[in-house]
Amino acid sequence: MKKNKLNIAISTALAASLSGFVAAPAYANEADSKDEASKIERVEVTGSRIARYEFSQPAPTITLTGEEIERAGIPDLASVLSELPAIGATATIRANSGSNSAAGSSSIDLRRLGTARTLVLVNGKRHVAGSAGSSTVDLSTIPSSLIKRVDVITGGASAIYGSDAVSGVVNIILRDDFEGLEVKASYSNSTEGVGNRNLTTSLLAGATTSDGKGNVTFFVGKDVIDEVMARDLQNFNLDGHVPNPENTGEEDGIFDEIWVKNVMSERISPNGVLLAGPYNYTFSNDGVGELMPQRDLTDSFAFGSFPDGCKYCFVGKNYNNFLPEREKVTVASTFNYEVSEALNFYSDVKYVRADIAQQFQPSFRFNRDRVNIADNPFIPQASKDFFAAEGIETAFANKFFDEIGNRSADNKRETFRMVFGAKGAFELSETPFDYDVYYSNGRTENDRITQNDLIVGNYVAAIDAVTDPETGKAACRANVPSAQPDGYSNPATVNRNACVPYNPFGYGLASQEAQDWVTADVQRNDTIKQRYFGGLVSFDTAEFFELPGGAVGLAVGYEKRWESSETLTDELTRSGAMANAATPNTYGEYDVSETFIETSLPILADAFLAHELTLDAAFRKADYSHAGKVDSWKTGFMWSPIEGYSLRGTYGEAVRAPNIAEAFSPRSPGFGSVSDPCDADNVGNQPNRAKNCAALGIPADFQPDDAVSKRVISGGNPNLKVESSESLTVGLVMNPIDDLTFSIDYYDIEIIDAISSLRVQTVANNCVDGPELDPTFCGQVTRDPKTLEITQVESGELNTAKLELKGVDFDLKYKLDLADFNLPGEARVNLFLSHTIEYNTYQFQNRPELIARQHGQLGDPELQGNLSVNYRLDDLSVTWSTRFIDRSALINLEDTLTAEGEPRGDTEEDQEHSYIGSHFTHDLSARYNLDKATVEVGFRNVFNKILPDYVSGNGSGSSLYDPWGRRVFANVTYKF
Repeated sequence: MKKNKLNIAISTALAASLSGFVAAPAYANEADSKDEASKIERVEVTGSRIARYEFSQPAPTITLTGEEIERAGIPDLASVLSELPAIGATATIRANSGSNSAAGSSSIDLRRLGTARTLVLVNGKRHVAGSAGSSTVDLSTIPSSLIKRVDVITGGASAIYGSDAVSGVVNIILRDDFEGLEVKASYSNSTEGVGNRNLTTSLLAGATTSDGKGNVTFFVGKDVIDEVMARDLQNFNLDGHVPNPENTGEEDGIFDEIWVKNVMSERISPNGVLLAGPYNYTFSNDGVGELMPQRDLTDSFAFGSFPDGCKYCFVGKNYNNFLPEREKVTVASTFNYEVSEALNFYSDVKYVRADIAQQFQPSFRFNRDRVNIADNPFIPQASKDFFAAEGIETAFANKFFDEIGNRSADNKRETFRMVFGAKGAFELSETPFDYDVYYSNGRTENDRITQNDLIVGNYVAAIDAVTDPETGKAACRANVPSAQPDGYSNPATVNRNACVPYNPFGYGLASQEAQDWVTADVQRNDTIKQRYFGGLVSFDTAEFFELPGGAVGLAVGYEKRWESSETLTDELTRSGAMANAATPNTYGEYDVSETFIETSLPILADAFLAHELTLDAAFRKADYSHAGKVDSWKTGFMWSPIEGYSLRGTYGEAVRAPNIAEAFSPRSPGFGSVSDPCDADNVGNQPNRAKNCAALGIPADFQPDDAVSKRVISGGNPNLKVESSESLTVGLVMNPIDDLTFSIDYYDIEIIDAISSLRVQTVANNCVDGPELDPTFCGQVTRDPKTLEITQVESGELNTAKLELKGVDFDLKYKLDLADFNLPGEARVNLFLSHTIEYNTYQFQNRPELIARQHGQLGDPELQGNLSVNYRLDDLSVTWSTRFIDRSALINLEDTLTAEGEPRGDTEEDQEHSYIGSHFTHDLSARYNLDKATVEVGFRNVFNKILPDYVSGNGSGSSLYDPWGRRVFANVTYKF
């Protein structure tokens, strides 16, 4: 293939094209690249199976070096990558803080299209998943110290790599040729008392054989991330939005909801609450009764505002685990030995163990258990007299079990993976061939223990206490036959005849024996397995024919893969005795056979208006045991009409087969949040609701308690089919002057038949939002016949959704030799901007009127940008970087109109804080290379920019932001 200045320019531009950054980009030595142009050999590049002579290819690529990743001061790869504007923060370790199965894991979400649609490779090979039932790779199992670089291809790449590459591919290239001994240590922590300490230590050793043909590396590392609770953050508060009593309706210029102080609940408490009639009656720590204070404003049945505080009220935010504690150890080794140019053996083996400590709020009982006030010996006589005077005999006993302890979750996640292969180059006749054959086996095991869950039946029996006439002491009614009314049945479910009475009226007054009798631990064990073998060969047609631009490149290959996932739950939890959901054991497996072909056609070179014109194409055929046969394909082009200016583009169809959870999970119960569409506050949000809610017998002033979790039944669907996407990217790459390159790319992705788990809120809404009551969706919603409140919603997986995403990425890189200005050193500037033009989701692709706008909302800003300026002088490197996130809505935005011509979605009037403003953070670091050591120190978020108090900073949306404020970090590397 021909080499020229344009190829070199494109190589420089595209190797880092669209590259975001954490601090400063690491530049190759462009001068050396140009001097060595004639020595460039064919290399493997992410996004192609064809060995190429240059990095020029149609698909835009983001590249981060290991140095850039370490400069982030975060020992978590996915969290670093999420700072790139093309990548969402929906599944980082912080975003997963509320998930038990994914606790401590961290994954990548390209274009915010979902982690399941992002394919992660390590050295071009698939990696075993980190979460049960999914294909999502836990990037925390890949230590930063081993990373040479990370390549990100944005856009569908299923034709090259197979299923899951709908939004793109992340290929992590590891160091495999190290010689010597290297010790690293990294430390970071808040300067503002947040306590988010991170500590990483590692050792890397490598040796090359005496003949220079082989190399072996060994790595051992440990990193620790400290736990952070939400209450530790600088912006922590107890405030919240509540309905504004002064609101007179829509479009009245008055906020529908206002931000108020101290949103708490006086109807449940760690000290216990007797709820009866109009009274919320609580107890001091030592059991003395008193009435709760009156709320100022009401948020829901359970919560309200207490501007002056409330001593015994329940505060949910106190229990929010913002970041779990994670202690991780990695042992890894790579090996390669070149027997000859035609045969090179290689291997990659690792073991990772992560111990995660996570906090969930304690168990609770709310408006479920009634006690007989007069009979109960734990209720003080003064309290009995109070209720007797009001003619009240029984009351709900509501309790939040701080005294027992949080439902602490201890996860032990172990990942083992090995890859063995052989690759090389040989000639048949006069045609050179490159080949690679490989085998991989991976396994992830996650042992999960959630402590201090409640055995519901035992608790109900334990608080139904009476005075035993024979002993004069408190006893369970179940143990005192004389106190049992006709038809009495012991509600206990475990060790039924050993009931120990429980005193919930106060704090810590229940005996240890009682606490032990009403609690148990929940145990689950996940096992995920992946194995595959495959091979590919690439060659060109130079021996037989060439196009005007050179020989045609071809690659063909085959891969066979098996995936399985199993979750076993302890027998007590499966029985439904616990407050935790009675989830069954789950198991699923599938296999897939895939064949693929790729070609690169150099149509023209060094011709008029065709300095380079290359066409690419790829096709893959896959046969899934659970989803059938499916094809994917792509085409691309690279056209340089004149040297220094290139157009590039790709168009193709990518696919994603349903993962194991989506296809095989049994229908099982759980809990979820549902805002009743027939609530008086919601019924006016859609024109058909009022009529349909009335048809259900629900009054117009209906005020249900939406703060209480509802029972949810959900599960997989074995009849799911493959979802597919069509993606288009078109871009311009320019190198108008030396050391200046920039690119601009437009992308358009549409996913149809998207697998979607119907949200319980969608099911509840669709029951009453149509022209008439929808019998299908209404049949999935259960209401209490007396209170009319929703008690249960059923949902599931369907190929019903559609996603549409359009945007533009712009990248500029400039290196300035300051000697031209009689100054020492050089400066490098990197600017990356990503503009989301449109991102819409449709829960039902055949109902385009039910559009849900994502762009411009929290987590999906319309504009993001990174700017860095790096100064280098000899062994010193100083970097200033800025990250920008556009103003984003905290309300639901819509661009469509109702049938009546009214705007859908929310407006700024709907709540007092409806937007988070544009957000800038700044980082500063300095790196110095000594003889054998490298020292780097820096500050993240130099000006201590913190989030407003109405933005949490975790979860799938606001995890995009830096919640910590100013942090300091230091990295030290010593080479022996």
